[in-house]
Amino acid sequence: MRILCTNDDGIHAPGLKVLEEIAKGLSDDVWVVAPELDQSGVSHSLSLNDPLRLREVGPRHFAVRGTPTDCVIMGARHILKDKQPDVVLSGVNKGRNVAEDVVYSGTIAGALEGTILGFPSFALSQEFGIDSRDNPHWDTAVKFGPSILKKAIAAGVPKNTVVNINFPACAPDDVAGVLVTRQGKRNQGFLRVDERRDGRGNPYFWIGFERAAIIDPPAEGTDLHALGALCISVTPLRLDRTDDVFAGALATTLG
Repeated sequence: MRILCTNDDGIHAPGLKVLEEIAKGLSDDVWVVAPELDQSGVSHSLSLNDPLRLREVGPRHFAVRGTPTDCVIMGARHILKDKQPDVVLSGVNKGRNVAEDVVYSGTIAGALEGTILGFPSFALSQEFGIDSRDNPHWDTAVKFGPSILKKAIAAGVPKNTVVNINFPACAPDDVAGVLVTRQGKRNQGFLRVDERRDGRGNPYFWIGFERAAIIDPPAEGTDLHALGALCISVTPLRLDRTDDVFAGALATTLG
């Protein structure tokens, strides 16, 4: 089995080494094609107006000056063109990718691109807490990742589905289980714009998140709820985003 690995944190991110370790638990034919620089939050961006620079950093390891989407395309269509990958893995992201994160995440996008190209694809993320921000529990992903991937691959991932896996912010022995979940909706924060001044007094801005005063518990069965219960969240996400219910109502309204 040939595995193509990518991420959005960059070619030198510790989570990428974790992903490679997980991949080697499945196969010895592992290839890494990852962004030269941190591409967190770029979503499914595709470089159309800038050239892509490819650099071989080691055997079967390549850096692309582009997005995770670019990396998967370059990996499949250029580097591995004679023998395509059987599986695409994206991650392991430092920080969870749940709820609305899936819209912004470059980690998710890398897996989505693999799905678009026709390969069973998985996004993997390791949640961290206040006490583990600098040192996430990578060993949790390493311990549970291979077995979850093996079972999901054996079950057969539908062609238009990407599997989003999130590991909770706890040690392996504290993991309470594995839950198949649905995408949640975050209600404890909202986007804010932080305005600052540089050394010359000119304004610049950071987009960030701010917590609301009231925090409601996440709905049961969601990815957010699973991580809160120290469970591994496994969420199948479909490429087809059509709202079939509203489509029917809209068809009636529009005649």
